[in-house]
Amino acid sequence: MTFDEVIMGRRSTRGFKPDPVPRALIEEVLTLAMRAPSSMNTQPWNFTVVTGEPLDRIRAGNTERNMAGVPHSREFRIGQAFAGVHRERQIGVAKQLFGAMGIARDDADKRLDWVMRGFRQFDAPVCVIITYDRVLDGSDDTPFDCGAVTTSLVNAAWSRGLGAVINSQGIMQSPVVREHAGIAADQVIMKAVALGWPDEGFPANAVVSERKSVAEAARFVGFD
Repeated sequence: MTFDEVIMGRRSTRGFKPDPVPRALIEEVLTLAMRAPSSMNTQPWNFTVVTGEPLDRIRAGNTERNMAGVPHSREFRIGQAFAGVHRERQIGVAKQLFGAMGIARDDADKRLDWVMRGFRQFDAPVCVIITYDRVLDGSDDTPFDCGAVTTSLVNAAWSRGLGAVINSQGIMQSPVVREHAGIAADQVIMKAVALGWPDEGFPANAVVSERKSVAEAARFVGFD
């Protein structure tokens, strides 16, 4: 694919085939991802790539604890709930997804099932957990860099025929993630990326989120 084809064609994948992803291909994707910009070349990011039984144990523990009402323990700050236009965009993409999946507004069971899919990392065969060095906790540059490398990761995956979705629900219960992924205490868990071969028959995979225009997002100064 050309660069433009990757950027314009990529979409979040929420339905995956069960087929395994070769380790060598994941290493290739990570090699590309780590060319992302990094503030003063600090490269704060680290990756724990999980599959098989350890991932199944994370899915089970994450789901069970959330269903039991155990308060979430996400380690990277969440911030305030979205409001205004940001909330409107959040609702907008939810409507797109629920429409594609045939989930009615009053269908509580299907809505719950959708939430559970997020807790299970959308049943992807691979989960890439992005962490950063705890010694950098509190730095504004560090999450910026981790966001950049995560964006590069999902684009690199798409360029190789893989699907991915950036996922926070799958790491809501950090003790479970730490235990079964063996994440060291000197790391802060920031995000997860569900990764695998896209299931082209899964309706939500066809959803392309609506984006605001350049005219809405950008101001040009000194060009006239």
